[in-house]
Amino acid sequence: MSCEVIQKSRSGVINPIFTCQPAGAQYASIGIKDCIGIVHGGQGCVMFVRLLFSQHFKENFILASSSLHEDGAVFGALNRVEQAVDVLLMRYPDVKVVPIITTCSTEVIGDDIDGVILKLNRGLLQEKYADRDVRLIPIHTPSFIGSQVSGYDVAVEAFVTYFAKKGQPNGKLNLITGWVNPGDVTTLKHLLAEMDVDATVLFEIESFDSPIMPDKSGESHGNTTIEDLEGTGSAIGTLALNRYEGGKAAKYLENEFEVPAIIGPTPIGIRNTDTFLQNVKKLTGKPIPASLVRERGIAIDALADLVHMFLADKKVAIYGHPDLVIGLAEFCLDLEMKPVLLLLGDDNITYKNDPRIKALQKDVPFKMEVVLNADLMELESRIKSKEIELDLILGHSKGRFTAIDNNIPMVRVGFPTYDRAGLHRHPVVGYAGAIWLAEEMANTLFTDMEYKKKKEWILNVW
Repeated sequence: MSCEVIQKSRSGVINPIFTCQPAGAQYASIGIKDCIGIVHGGQGCVMFVRLLFSQHFKENFILASSSLHEDGAVFGALNRVEQAVDVLLMRYPDVKVVPIITTCSTEVIGDDIDGVILKLNRGLLQEKYADRDVRLIPIHTPSFIGSQVSGYDVAVEAFVTYFAKKGQPNGKLNLITGWVNPGDVTTLKHLLAEMDVDATVLFEIESFDSPIMPDKSGESHGNTTIEDLEGTGSAIGTLALNRYEGGKAAKYLENEFEVPAIIGPTPIGIRNTDTFLQNVKKLTGKPIPASLVRERGIAIDALADLVHMFLADKKVAIYGHPDLVIGLAEFCLDLEMKPVLLLLGDDNITYKNDPRIKALQKDVPFKMEVVLNADLMELESRIKSKEIELDLILGHSKGRFTAIDNNIPMVRVGFPTYDRAGLHRHPVVGYAGAIWLAEEMANTLFTDMEYKKKKEWILNVW
C-alpha cells in the first residue's frame, strides 16, 4: 500500500473545486485598508466573486469593475480602466490603493494595463487628484490558467513588490497567513502575543467579522496599511504559513531585501503548530512560554479523548486549497484516521514535487490517492463506482450535494462555506483549531450515527 499521485484522466471540468485567479487577487485586495480593487473585465467577474465573499462571511465588501462590454472585447478597453479609476476616486475620497486586476478577456485581447497605469500616473492623477496619494498597481490574473489559489499568491507578491522598502530594522516579523478566516487570524495573533512577538500580519482580516455600529455602517475592510506593507522590507524575518498562498512574496523579500524566510508548514494540528512556534522562535529569538505549553497540553488531552475510540481508521476524502488539504491530511494521520483521497483542483504541475506529498508517498501505510487538476465529479464518480468507501468528507460547501446524495457525513472547512453558520469565526490553525477540528469531526460522525439510526457505536477497542 502507498500514496499515489495521479492526474485526473477525464477531460474537462465538472463542478470545479476552485474558481478563477481574479477571485484570489480580489480576496487579497480586500485585506488592505483604504483599498478598492478594479477588476478589468465583465461585471460578472466581480459580481459572482462578491457573492462568494458575502455568502462565506455574511458581510459586504466593496469591489469595482471596468464593466467590459462587446465593443471593448473587440477593439480594446483601456478607456474603461481610465473611466473606472476616475469614477472610483471621485466616489471614494479616502481610497489610496487601487489594484487593477486583469481577467481572461482582457488578457486575451492584450490590454496594456501597465501602460495605462503609467498614463494615469502622468495624467489624471497629477491633473485631477494631485492632492491625493493614490497607488495604482497592476495585477495580472488571466482566468484561463491557475485558480483562486495562484491568483491570491500573485496578488500578495504584487503588493509586497510594489510597497516593500529597505529601512532601519523594525523588529517585526512578517506573517503571511494565506487564504484564512478571521478566526484563524485571531488565533495566530494570540500565539504571537503569548510569545511577545510584534508582527505585521498580511493580510489583517480579523475585522472581516465586522460589527453593525450605531451609524449603521455595514462594510468590511481589512486593516493592513500602506505603512505595514512598506515595512515588510525591514522586518527581522518572514513566516509564510502556506507554500502556494504567499510563498512567492516571502521569497521576494528574502532575495531583494535579505529578510530571512520560512515557508510552511501550515499550522494545522499539533505537530505543525509546534513547528510554527519553533519557526517563530528561530526568526525572533523569543522563547515559547509556559502558557502555550499548557495550551498544547489541553489540546492533546482533547484529542486523546477522541482518537482511539471514535476517529481511528475512519476513511476520509479531502478537497480544497492545496496547503489546507495537505495540512488536514497530516492532521488526520496524526489522529489515526485514513485520508484515502486528496483532491487538488487546478493546473499547478508542481504539486507532485511538494515535499509534504513526497513524505506521504514514502510513509503512508494504506492506499491513498492524490488527484491533481481534480474536480468534484472526481469525488462523486469514485463514490458511486464503489472505488472508495468513506466515513467522512472534509471540504467547502460546494461538495455538499455529493455528501447528501451518498449519505456521507461532511465537515465544512475551507472556502466557501455558506451552509453552516459562523464557521469563519472558528480557527482551523493552532492548538485551538486542532481541538475544534477534531471535535467537529467527532460530532459530525455522532450526528450521522443518529441520522442513520445506528444505536450502537462500533468502538475501536483492541
